[in-house]
Amino acid sequence: MKQKSQTLENEKLVVKLIQDFQSTGSKAAERKIVELYQHLVGTIARKYSYRRGYDEDLVQVGLVGLLSAIRRYDPTVGKNFASYAIPTIKGEIKHYLRDKTWSVHVPRKVKELGPKIKNAIEELTVILNRSPQVSEIAEFLEECEEDILEALELGQGYRSLSIERTLSGDYKNNDVTILEVLGEDDKGYEKVNSRLVIESVLQVLTDREKKIIHYTYLNNLSQKDTGDLLGISQMHVSRIQRKAIKKLRKAIREGA
Repeated sequence: MKQKSQTLENEKLVVKLIQDFQSTGSKAAERKIVELYQHLVGTIARKYSYRRGYDEDLVQVGLVGLLSAIRRYDPTVGKNFASYAIPTIKGEIKHYLRDKTWSVHVPRKVKELGPKIKNAIEELTVILNRSPQVSEIAEFLEECEEDILEALELGQGYRSLSIERTLSGDYKNNDVTILEVLGEDDKGYEKVNSRLVIESVLQVLTDREKKIIHYTYLNNLSQKDTGDLLGISQMHVSRIQRKAIKKLRKAIREGA
């Protein structure tokens, strides 16, 4: 009986604080209400938290919902403040999770369908005593199977993996991270591609022109060194090189 009386006193206090805030904008009243319901917000936030360190973000979002409830609450409707605030807090957190926490951009419909699929799977698992098939989920939600499959597939992008995440050990049983096994662009690919293009049109050149192109472009020799190898002057190499390049450019344009 004493506890019930205390609860009624607390509710009266909250109503008075809310009326004070709504009529005067009292920050002191607002802070007092937040202090009274901060634990409630934290409890709700933890229920929606999927990983460590995530609670704090959701608590902040939940507090936004609490403040919104404080501004809109009407005590004359006969509903206590906690009962009114809880759906508002949950709604704010759900909107945040739906719109702000995906690692990849996905359509809004997929974001909205994801939680429905999760609930449907839980319900159907109990009803069927097994994991439901895609067709059964689609029928349960009155959605097409393609949309269900898309939502399930894109739902895997809800959280991205850190590149510092540890994978299973290598052959020496040393731990390795995703970053250590990621591939990177090989600068040699561009050179290989250029080399293949040049070699495919080299037949338009004379033997001497081919040698000069090979020496100067593929073997990276200077014109002087190329001239020494062929027994001709650097100036002669330069003239032949320019002539060969014109032929190659024409052959490449015609072959494009």
